[in-house]
Amino acid sequence: MLKSIIMTRRKRKINFITLLFIIIGVIISLFIAPESFNTNNSTKNNIIKKSHLKEADYVNMYCKGIIEYQLPDRTRVDCLTDEYAIEYDWAKKWAESIGQAMYYSAMTGRKPAVAIIIKNPYERVYIERIKKANPNIQIFEIKTENYKE
Repeated sequence: MLKSIIMTRRKRKINFITLLFIIIGVIISLFIAPESFNTNNSTKNNIIKKSHLKEADYVNMYCKGIIEYQLPDRTRVDCLTDEYAIEYDWAKKWAESIGQAMYYSAMTGRKPAVAIIIKNPYERVYIERIKKANPNIQIFEIKTENYKE
């Protein structure tokens, strides 16, 4: 009798642990791989396209000066022309780009400029922020290859 009670408790414990693992597995699969349950990925992919190019690729494509010009303190200007010290950056990093452009301008004696890389029309708000923050910075707008009006 005692032996059967112990076996019953073990079976309950094993069943509880198995059920617990199943529940954990379901929860993890819902949070880790939700796209595998989505049958209509084409719509999602058409709306949000990531650029395969990096910031440095845009510097190489558009810079008409010295790329990665190194200053005495070992910082690097993305693009140094006869007129501008240009910082290239993604639109969402607009505030950082202002600071870097101003610093590079002070270090080189060139005018400050930012080349802002925008992925969609909604990111133009960042360009407006730069204009408000410092109207003396030259802004070059670069649209990614996936940009659509």
